Amino acid sequence: MAYLELPLDTTSRSSADTQPIVRPDLAQPRLRELKEPKLVQAGDAPNMPPQGLHELEIEMDEAHAAMWCYMRPSGPPSFTPSLLRDLIRLRRAINEHMQGRIPGEGLRYFVGASRLPGIYNLGGDLLHFVAMIRNADRATLRAYAVDCCDVAYHMTAGFEAPVLTIGLVQGDALGGGFEGAMSFNILVAERSAKMGLPEVLFNLFPGMGAMSLLSRKIGMTRAERMILSGKTYSAEDLYEMGVVDILAEDGAGEAEVRKFIAGGKARYHLHHALCQARQRVSPITFEELCDVTEIWVDTAMLLDETSLRRMERLAQAQRRRVESLKD
Repeated sequence: MAYLELPLDTTSRSSADTQPIVRPDLAQPRLRELKEPKLVQAGDAPNMPPQGLHELEIEMDEAHAAMWCYMRPSGPPSFTPSLLRDLIRLRRAINEHMQGRIPGEGLRYFVGASRLPGIYNLGGDLLHFVAMIRNADRATLRAYAVDCCDVAYHMTAGFEAPVLTIGLVQGDALGGGFEGAMSFNILVAERSAKMGLPEVLFNLFPGMGAMSLLSRKIGMTRAERMILSGKTYSAEDLYEMGVVDILAEDGAGEAEVRKFIAGGKARYHLHHALCQARQRVSPITFEELCDVTEIWVDTAMLLDETSLRRMERLAQAQRRRVESLKD
């Protein structure tokens, strides 16, 4: 049974409600309205982004077997349903391209960044959340949350392939944007970047990976303190804490990433092996992420009108900020 077909009653839970969510590619396709991407390949080079990506800009570095993926949202600078569709379509293409390959073949590196000046990603689609909560539409909110877990899991797992994922933060990464940044195997941030988890301001917690990812990096107690503080941290603070792996000077983030991926096969094999070892010693599974996001959905559905209005005000502030970039 695919996860969208599980019972979604918000008033009571039967045994069927608690059965595990099936991993994404073991379930029936969630995005049934989308055709599977047709890949365009050139030999063993990873020149294969699918057609029809509307909010992602892809650049291929065939010399270093790297794919650069820049978020370029058409709406809010957040993980909107349309941006998630693009990200899931892209990861399916990568899964298919890398099927059966040994480490070093095909794609070696995936780099995630943003084209918005000063903004990496500001998190969940707050107005979408408000609408779903007010309409008591738990099913749609849950589907959104699981799609976020899909993206985060595959970044952490390197698409379940011998791919190293690198996040490049050159602006603000807040809420789900910070969660998304932390899901990469290696996190590079420019010194002026700001990151934080503001969900506590509207009586919610970050439910798409923050607890799993932070607790493995800095310990459970410090992770909970960070989540409950709602504080925004500098990239330098997070580097000292061990959350950011490479601290770059402003404007030098891309150069630092290019320097890293130019290190040759030996460096690639070393870091890929370390990621494999990390997943063996302290694995992050899709099931774990989805179990936590079920709690997040339950909590979100209980938010009162005061909390929802705070969420709306934050969304409006984000929109004004993006509009100012166009002036």
